[in-house]
Amino acid sequence: MLSKKMQDALNQQINAEVSSAYLYLSMSAYCAAGNRPGSAHWMRVQWQEELSHAMKLFDYINDRGGRAVLKAVAQPPTDFKSLLDMFQQVLGHEREVSAMIHRLYEAAVKETDYPTQIVLQWFITEQVEEEKSAAEIIEQLKLIGDQGAAVIMLDRHLGMRGAGK
Repeated sequence: MLSKKMQDALNQQINAEVSSAYLYLSMSAYCAAGNRPGSAHWMRVQWQEELSHAMKLFDYINDRGGRAVLKAVAQPPTDFKSLLDMFQQVLGHEREVSAMIHRLYEAAVKETDYPTQIVLQWFITEQVEEEKSAAEIIEQLKLIGDQGAAVIMLDRHLGMRGAGK
């Protein structure tokens, strides 16, 4: 059974994951409005992943005899300076989420809650992938700039996310 403290912390993480999903859906809308369908698709895939992360925690809390409690989600930003700016915000956001998960893991270690440590290890590994993906896109955008044919090619590449992966 989960401790009340761990249950509350996991519920807070559910809220963070749903907030992340909302952020990525907002970014998808921004990309779609700017005629960047590949980037919009990439963000929608990210939206779906974040919702699946929230559900993984939701189910885990229930599996351990706890209760998932949902909280309000703040409105995400809707405008960005550029595609590069948006992906830099993605990387910054993912780093914040990583730090939250690390704190959760530390709490699970303090409580000697081994099952939660195992679940959180999956999230830690996932965050390494999330940060790497955003950092690679940022480096590519820095190389090609934010205008021109290369951006169109990158956008098409981003639109292939999830296809055959």
